Amino acid sequence: MKKILILSLFYFIGAISFAQSEVKLSLEMDSKLLGKNIRYSVYLPAEYESSDKEFPILYLLNGFTGDETDWNMEGLLSDIVNELIRAEKIDPMVIVMPDGDDRLYMNRDDGTYPYEDMLIKEFIPFVEEKYNVIKDKQFRAISGLSMGGAGSMRLALKYHKLFGACAAFSPSIRTYDEIINDNSNHFDRYFGRISPSVIGKKGEVRYTDAIKEFDLVNFVDTQDLEDLKSVAIYFDCGDDDFLTIGNTSLHIKMKNKGIPHEFRVRDGGHTWNFWIDSLPEGLIFISDSMRKSKTN
Repeated sequence: MKKILILSLFYFIGAISFAQSEVKLSLEMDSKLLGKNIRYSVYLPAEYESSDKEFPILYLLNGFTGDETDWNMEGLLSDIVNELIRAEKIDPMVIVMPDGDDRLYMNRDDGTYPYEDMLIKEFIPFVEEKYNVIKDKQFRAISGLSMGGAGSMRLALKYHKLFGACAAFSPSIRTYDEIINDNSNHFDRYFGRISPSVIGKKGEVRYTDAIKEFDLVNFVDTQDLEDLKSVAIYFDCGDDDFLTIGNTSLHIKMKNKGIPHEFRVRDGGHTWNFWIDSLPEGLIFISDSMRKSKTN
């Protein structure tokens, strides 16, 4: 009942105070690298059309089997963001939600589907030319849930000169042992998206270079420590989530390496109820990081 009342409040306040806010669903960008159109949705704050100022930007990624509409249709994005802006808990920002296409936000290792290259080299330049946003690391953030949570954290750390902050919700982080011992159906359906040569295989042979990069517990060992420290990182996971072991392992790894970050374990599982609660926390973390940049 409490959950229903909270969500109803978001709807009510959003309808009254931010009638002009927009979420434009399923727009398209023509990708030359992928040879297809990439769909995306975009949230524009109420003042966007009437202002000539540049806004901070957040790239918000969906999970596996989801698409560019999920965060608005399932995650109540516009209502939550409108209320946070109204309460001055976050600054107005443009939020762009690309379709993750179930590609783990990575390039396929046989060179046939460079999704990551598309995102970095085509999509972000396209978005930032089209919309009035601040083209600066400290005012560009990335976030996401599950597959998109792992994708957002890996991209933020890999492209540390591009992103200033990341908030990852229930990120799809698995340990080495979990990856090589994963059941065949899940492994082939999930990891086969980026490393098709190991579909049907078991054990250590699964740990290709692409999957090794996907493994964030390992990935932080491959990056320069000072570069990792240059990105503000927040991530969370439910105590009933099947990804708890991987997330906790990454937290311990980052703690031992002295990488500043915020990690939360809350009651819940791998569900939209959990992510609806995560979104305000992540947005506040990101906005606070951007606000600190203004004063430095």
